Amino acid sequence: MEEVTSLIHPENYWVLWAILIGWAAVAIVLEQKYSWASKLSGAIIALIGAMLLSNLGVIPLESPVYDTVWSYVVPLAIPLLLFQSNIVKVWQESKRVLIIFLISTIGTVAGTITAFFLFKDIIPQVNHIAAMLSGSYTGGGVNFAAMATRFDVAEGTVSSTVVADNLLMALYFLVLISIPAMNFFKNKFSTPHIDELEKNSDSGNQAASYWERKEISLTDIASAIGTAFVIVAVSFSLAEFFSNIIPENSNIFLSILRGIIGDDYLMLTTLTLFLVAIFPKYFEKISGSQEFGTFLIYIFFVVIGIPASIPLILQNAPLILVFAAIIVFVNMLVSFGFGRLFKFNLEEIILASNANIGGPTTAAAMAISRGWTKLVGPILIIGTLGYIIGNYIGTTLGLWFTSLM
Repeated sequence: MEEVTSLIHPENYWVLWAILIGWAAVAIVLEQKYSWASKLSGAIIALIGAMLLSNLGVIPLESPVYDTVWSYVVPLAIPLLLFQSNIVKVWQESKRVLIIFLISTIGTVAGTITAFFLFKDIIPQVNHIAAMLSGSYTGGGVNFAAMATRFDVAEGTVSSTVVADNLLMALYFLVLISIPAMNFFKNKFSTPHIDELEKNSDSGNQAASYWERKEISLTDIASAIGTAFVIVAVSFSLAEFFSNIIPENSNIFLSILRGIIGDDYLMLTTLTLFLVAIFPKYFEKISGSQEFGTFLIYIFFVVIGIPASIPLILQNAPLILVFAAIIVFVNMLVSFGFGRLFKFNLEEIILASNANIGGPTTAAAMAISRGWTKLVGPILIIGTLGYIIGNYIGTTLGLWFTSLM
């Protein structure tokens, strides 16, 4: 897909790893050292820095290093961040998050229908683009690939849509991460998680106060990292096993069951919470797991910003970018509008919209970056349901739109 040359070759792994991890470290240091960076958030600094480096041609838009972050770094971060989670509290929070997540999903459907009728005579293969984006904006990139395969979409259309989606995602995350700092939203919505952070902060810099120094031993490091690796390995193996024994093209019940117990991240989240509930004393003794997990998530934020190529979008897919932006805008309009009507918290609305558009991993990353630790477990659990319903939404809309072409 990408022919643009960069200063650093995609296979110069050590240099690329140094940039990813180094810039994530810089973002964290700036966030904790300076009040302006704390208000901006380290996640935004990580994203913007990565966007600049890729758009200036310093680093490539694609590399196996970035794939490794998605495949290995993010899965390791999830159990580390759930080691201190109380499953009772997670369940209580999940019920509220589920409702606003489904409301947000309605926003995705409404946005897709609106965008389709606006562009159906302008953009070629708009029915396929709508199917891919509606699936993706219900549960993340996993559904995008599924819809591309389901409708046998032309490679050129897939590539152009991916380019548009990459840039829009980076801009969308920047907007969502910025919203909690805006007084307009803080005045219109309740913000219990933000209020708790501010109340517990001893200084003007919330990030520095929240991540204050704590004792950690070699045993803690070994226990945290070793346990996380084992949980990820077992979870992914179990998910693969169940996915293989349940046929892909089964009846609705088996398809849903396959989507639930055969999903890597849902299995990972469920198994971690189960183990924490069964062996609470073991996990409570591990110090530093949250810090390890958060640092890994910051590396993930750097990677999110890299594919946002402005030259490529201007060259290949400006109309598709507008199409996708309409879906996202309507999703946010419905999420925030009905969220306020039904008195949902600002944090719940932001994460529900994020889980729809970007998937559970990006939503969890945002919760972590903002210090909303009580919502990490719920948004991971609820967000993974988007993998299932997203395929049905994308397929239904794709077939409907195809019949209208």
